Amino acid sequence: MVKIEAIIKPHKLEEVQKALMDLGVQGMTVYEVKGFGRQKGHTEMYRGAEYNVDFVPKLALTVVVRDEQASASMKAIQKAASTGKIGDGKIFTTKVEEAMRIRTGEVGAEAL
Repeated sequence: MVKIEAIIKPHKLEEVQKALMDLGVQGMTVYEVKGFGRQKGHTEMYRGAEYNVDFVPKLALTVVVRDEQASASMKAIQKAASTGKIGDGKIFTTKVEEAMRIRTGEVGAEAL
């Protein structure tokens, strides 16, 4: 099993969710985050004053998939989340040793 963590622009969530559901991915955790990378924030105007926003709002999503779904899932996220502009985000993967469904006690890929 593979855990995929992606940082994406908030307005791309529905597209990413649909792309993963089309692949058969059944669960996803999403949380709001702030951060910066090469984008290094941006400047905004508020009541005529200009100020810097160092941390840009993003969404972080986590899915755990079977090994054979990992590559297709990453490609689906990349395609759905891409705008072609700086700040589109990143995708990280981590090997998952074990998983257990709390309700039934199922373990391994059956728990997904």
